[in-house]
Amino acid sequence: MAQPILKFPDYWSESDLNDLPADGHRYEIVDGSLLVTPPPLDSHQGIGGNLYFILRSAAPVGWRVLYEVGVRVPGGNFIPDLVVLKPDAARGVEWRESSDVALVVEIASRSTELVDRSLKVIKYAEAGIPNYWRIEGDGTVEVRALTDGQYVMKGTIAPGEPAHLAEPFSVEFDPANLTD
Repeated sequence: MAQPILKFPDYWSESDLNDLPADGHRYEIVDGSLLVTPPPLDSHQGIGGNLYFILRSAAPVGWRVLYEVGVRVPGGNFIPDLVVLKPDAARGVEWRESSDVALVVEIASRSTELVDRSLKVIKYAEAGIPNYWRIEGDGTVEVRALTDGQYVMKGTIAPGEPAHLAEPFSVEFDPANLTD
């Protein structure tokens, strides 16, 4: 059986994403290149769901916690696992402006390890997003804050240790509860 010939752009833009299938893959753009990652594992989704509930429960009135929404960054578009939006952030838009984002969270995955630890950290910092958390598969939380245009590690919190975080708003939890 003949396969259709697909033609892809040399330089990807946000509008090109509309032509891609809604197949569970995550399609992101950085500097004109398309990044494709497979659907996440159930353990990844479990961590994200648990953290969503914790953040949502702690969020002051007006703050919003969202799962897998698009965020514009310099030179592209990313889809973080979780975002916390500032109270005045626009509603009902497909791609969020980075200036509306108070926190991005990326959950560890073998398929995104290199991109999350290098490229995304740089691009989120360039975008001016004030807080970046990375969650490891065991629930360990790495907390970074933007200082002079770069993320500075503020702490690493292991399962069983209490997390008392003040930014983007006050929240307390045990990282062990992220993986149950």
